Amino acid sequence: MVDAISTANAAGRINAGTSSLFSNFETFLTLLTAQLRNQDPLSPVDSNEFTGQLTQMAGVEQQLLTNDLLTSLLAAQQGTGLTTAATYIGKEATAVWSATRVKDGEASWSYELAGDAAEVTLQVVDGRGNVVWSGPGSGKTDGVHDFTWNGQTTGGGQVADGGVYTLKVVAKNGAGGTVDSQVLIKGRISGVELYDGQPYLTIGNSILPLSSVIALQEARQAAPDPTDPTDDESLLASMASALNPLKYLS
Repeated sequence: MVDAISTANAAGRINAGTSSLFSNFETFLTLLTAQLRNQDPLSPVDSNEFTGQLTQMAGVEQQLLTNDLLTSLLAAQQGTGLTTAATYIGKEATAVWSATRVKDGEASWSYELAGDAAEVTLQVVDGRGNVVWSGPGSGKTDGVHDFTWNGQTTGGGQVADGGVYTLKVVAKNGAGGTVDSQVLIKGRISGVELYDGQPYLTIGNSILPLSSVIALQEARQAAPDPTDPTDDESLLASMASALNPLKYLS
């Protein structure tokens, strides 16, 4: 199994490697200088051996330069990642993510079923892993279904705003087998931040990694209301009509 490495972790490893190489490089130069200073004039260092040592030194120096270049590329990638993620602001997104924050007494998720289910159980879990609410899911057919939790626990209490909760889905078919499912967060992207060198998006009341987004589309805009005086198009039309000099000649 290959573990993912974040930009910050990669930069840390490169910096650690550079420090080790630089230390070895300094030690090598010290030893080489001492060797030349104390060599026997009647039996100097073999030219082939000396050339090999110089080649090794050049290789270490080249590796130091390579590490510096990689560090520069990682730094540039961080800025590019944030700039790229910023272009998503304002778009409607769907992400495979299960954590969201309670606001105004409720929290919303979506869940997707890979097939029709005979029974769907939803569980809302707090940050400590405790199931605070459990109940049946209304959507049991293949596809995406929305779910809004009213913040009430199974014991009848009401959770406070600001808490982060996750949704778990357990779906079974008629034969008792498991139906594959995944929890989704859907909404408009309103912000972008960098955490540990990785871009994260703000969608509704969730902050999630850009890598979790599986779908993007242009945000839907409501049709302009001609009776609304605050509508931009209506306001421009009214201004144009008011400034039309021909209407005063009729």
